[in-house]
Amino acid sequence: MTAEVVALRPVAAAAERALAKTGRYLDRCKLAANTVRAYRCQNAAYVAWLTSRAAEHGDAFTDVVGAEAAVTAWREHLLRKKKASPATINQALAAVTLLYEHGPQLRISVKRARVPRPGEPDALSSAEQDKVERAATRRGARGEAIIAVLLYAGARVEECARLDIEDVAITARTGSIRLHGKGDEVHHVPLPSVARQRLSAWIAERGNHPGPLWTGQRGALTISGITQLVLAVGADAGIQGLRPHRLRHTYATRLRQGGADPAQVQALLNHASIETSSRYFRAGKTEQATVVDTVFEQ
Repeated sequence: MTAEVVALRPVAAAAERALAKTGRYLDRCKLAANTVRAYRCQNAAYVAWLTSRAAEHGDAFTDVVGAEAAVTAWREHLLRKKKASPATINQALAAVTLLYEHGPQLRISVKRARVPRPGEPDALSSAEQDKVERAATRRGARGEAIIAVLLYAGARVEECARLDIEDVAITARTGSIRLHGKGDEVHHVPLPSVARQRLSAWIAERGNHPGPLWTGQRGALTISGITQLVLAVGADAGIQGLRPHRLRHTYATRLRQGGADPAQVQALLNHASIETSSRYFRAGKTEQATVVDTVFEQ
C-alpha cells in the first residue's frame, strides 16, 4: 500500500505544477475568453484522469514518450468511454498540448480525431428570414437592431454582446460596425441600408451617451440575454431553437448567393482560415435543383 502511494505522488505533484504554470499563461494570453475557459476545464479533467491512473502512467511528466503515451490513452478514454465528439477531443488535445508546453516544457504530438467534413450550413430560407425579421420588429427597436447586427453583419453572439456605442459609425449613406472578435482581434464590417436604419432607430431611443450598445433596465444585455432574445424571436416566427449562430450562417450564405467569393466571405466573417469559409459554398439540394431549372429550362 505504501509503495502505491509513493508511486502516485510524483505524477500528481508534477501535474499540479503544470496546471499552475499553464494557468498563469492563460491569465495573460490573447486567446478568446471561451477558449481559455474550455482549456482550463480540459486540463483539469486530464489531470484528474491521470492522477487516478498514475500507477499506469508514472512517466507522464518525465519525457515525451511517457507524455504521449498518457495523452493517447486519455484520447481513447474520451473517444470510447465518454463518447466525446471529434471536435471536443481535438480541443482537449490542444489544451493538454499547451499544458505540457508550459508545464514540463515537453513538445508532444498526438494524433487528432478525424472531424467529419461539415455539410451545408443551416441557413434560414428567405421565407424564414422574413418571418424572423417581422418577429424582431414586434420586439421593439432594440430587438430589431440586435437581429439586424446578427443577420446583416454576421456578428458572433460574443461580438454582438461586446458592442459599445462607439463601435457603430453611421452616416446618411454609409455605415460600419466594429466587432471585437476572438483573441481581441478587431475588424470592421460594412452595414447595408436596412441594418443602418434599424441601428439608428435603436440609438435614437437609447441615446448617444457612452457605454454598452444594448442597454436596458437591468443594465447591459449579456451573451445569455441576446441568445434568449433570439430564441424568443425564433419561437414567435415559428422556428424553434433558433440560435444566434444560425443567423451568422444565414449572413454568409446570402453573401455567397449574392456573388461574394470565399476570400470576401472570410474577410467579412473574420475567419482565420479560408477553408472555414469554404463550407458556405456547398449548395444544398434545393438550391442545386433551382440552378438546374434556371439553366436548362429557358
